Amino acid sequence: MINIKNTNYDGEVLAKILTKASTGNELVQKGLINIVPNVEKKYSIPRMKVGRMLRKRVEQPEDKDSKGDFDYSEKELKPVDFMAFTTFNPRSFEQVWRPFQPKGELVFRELPPEVQNTMLSALADQVDFELGDHFVNGIYVDDDTDDDHLFNGILMRIFEDPEVIRVKSSAEDSMVTRLMRVRKATPQVLRNNPSFVYIMSVNDADRYDDELTLRYAKGANWTDTNSLRFKGTTIKTVASWPDGLIIGTVATPTDKSNLWGAVNLQNDFNVVQIDKLTNAGERYFFKMLMTADTNTAFGEEVVMLDVREGNAITVAGTTITMVTQNDVVELTPTAATTYNIVATDVLPGACLTVHNKAAAYKATVQAVDVPAGKTVSLYYDGKTWFQGDVKEIVLPSESGSETEAATVSANTEKDE
Repeated sequence: MINIKNTNYDGEVLAKILTKASTGNELVQKGLINIVPNVEKKYSIPRMKVGRMLRKRVEQPEDKDSKGDFDYSEKELKPVDFMAFTTFNPRSFEQVWRPFQPKGELVFRELPPEVQNTMLSALADQVDFELGDHFVNGIYVDDDTDDDHLFNGILMRIFEDPEVIRVKSSAEDSMVTRLMRVRKATPQVLRNNPSFVYIMSVNDADRYDDELTLRYAKGANWTDTNSLRFKGTTIKTVASWPDGLIIGTVATPTDKSNLWGAVNLQNDFNVVQIDKLTNAGERYFFKMLMTADTNTAFGEEVVMLDVREGNAITVAGTTITMVTQNDVVELTPTAATTYNIVATDVLPGACLTVHNKAAAYKATVQAVDVPAGKTVSLYYDGKTWFQGDVKEIVLPSESGSETEAATVSANTEKDE
């Protein structure tokens, strides 16, 4: 599992330190993703959908009386290679770190084991931090010079999937209101699934906790925290998760999960090589080889609410040129107008929010109609733009009143 060359080391201590590089990843650590090991080239996630089958009784049924279909399809996990590689000169630490201070003849000196463990601990912490972000926010770019886009993370897979249920909401909505919209947009068969969870950022979870606390005589006092649940459904937080984004889905570490990941070997993230960079030189190197990919099994079992504000761009004639992964544009057509999107500078999973400010004329953007006075969000899968399965949830007035009360209480507390 651990490949150490040309040095002495404390294997037990080192293994304990390096285990963090894989299990410290929050999606893995919190049991939100099913990791498939030993995937060298490709792994197919099987998907079976069955149509309605019950029908009236037929005395002598024939093939023409058949009802219902078995629809089989697959999604792919294709791990891509990446690595951690760094070099350093131990002599740089001789003046400040006692383990590096010379003892005996320098020509025979090796890297002390306590130094290895300390350096590897720092390496593992950094790799852990970066992997956690890539598993969530990663986007793969086939360019050997691009070290920022190593493999596709879960959110990119969700953003590019037209089957995902997208819930309309506003940044002005309270967290309670947002969660109510997500719950009501969730298929009933999923709502009471014990493995169905809401995933959000730490900041959004804190905001939700504050709203509950401000409900006098109902929430916890200021010295405690409220249970991270909504209507019986567990809320999970992920540090690298964007603020303003809530995902509801089935997330477990088993094959029942809707979130999947693949690696070449499950202990890949623990395999470290340490050696001299050159036989005649003084520099050492650390190297970790890794492969990974992620995907969802069923897009229609993902409910997404996204109130993040995009980067404002302008339209040139009938051409909308995307600048970032999340842009917003205002259109004011004076007649029914068709617009096209230039997306050469964006990657799959990009989002464009279109506000049609015209009073009477529709705007057509990449074959999607945006009625006058309406707002539509378009998503990019790397080839085409689509609107997806959009749900506009109207909440009962009594639920809205309770939500507004929490918001009013928060504002009152702030003013005092």
